[in-house]
Amino acid sequence: MGIIAVIFDYDDTIVPDTITQLLEYHRIDVHKFWESDFKKKVEQGFCPTHAYLNLILNYIGKKKPLGALTNKNLRKFGKVAAKMQYSGLHGLIRDLKNIREKYRDLEIEFYIISGGLEEIIKGNKFVYDNFSGIYGCRLYGKNEKGTLKYIKRAITFTEKTRYLFEINKGIIPEESDRDPSAVNKHVDMHDRRVPFKNMLYIGDGLTDIPCFSLVNQNEGTSFGILHTERTASVKIKILEDILKTKRTVGAYAPRYGKKEPLGDLIRLTVEKIAADNFITKKSLGR
Repeated sequence: MGIIAVIFDYDDTIVPDTITQLLEYHRIDVHKFWESDFKKKVEQGFCPTHAYLNLILNYIGKKKPLGALTNKNLRKFGKVAAKMQYSGLHGLIRDLKNIREKYRDLEIEFYIISGGLEEIIKGNKFVYDNFSGIYGCRLYGKNEKGTLKYIKRAITFTEKTRYLFEINKGIIPEESDRDPSAVNKHVDMHDRRVPFKNMLYIGDGLTDIPCFSLVNQNEGTSFGILHTERTASVKIKILEDILKTKRTVGAYAPRYGKKEPLGDLIRLTVEKIAADNFITKKSLGR
């Protein structure tokens, strides 16, 4: 059995930034959060991921803007955020599953690796039902149902590559939760469940650069996301640098339909990997 893994970032790749959406939903000043409070934390030496997570926690509690926020509340909000999902994803997943049906002993799996909040992502029913693994930041209370008070897991820029290696080695999320050091176990290259060359990684840029590099260096394929209508010039410059160093195939609008450049390229890339590495059922007379 061979596997092709199609791996997505979430915020600004599948839906507009969900942390911004969460703040707006609770009528919190988004500009102050990102342009003032967040920047001050980063200037103080906070990792950007820890900076925004700590700020979120500061808004949780009685008489605070986010109230007694729980993971259950985050999942409910995830359903709201999912309504903003970029076009064509449902059809893309369906078409890639159809490609799988043409080949013998081929599986195509889908994953999310995000610096956003995992419970919000899990509130997207389509993603939850169709993706084999969802990796995101986690907050925690005194128990599973409690008001959120602590950072349980923070996925930073390079931390994202950890989960690429877990997919590569065949370490499932439940095993990783039980034993975070499982990713370090030695697995011979020919025994690894998903070769990097069978991976596609799709992300919106800054936090995804380590993943772009890792996948590209190991003969996989990466696609950058670019929101040209609203992306700040500094982010465009970052993506231009990524393209110059050939860490992605290109940068595209996050639209996944058959007639859209990104949706078309993903379909063609998966079809090519399958054709180059797997035997068609038709050639076996099936």
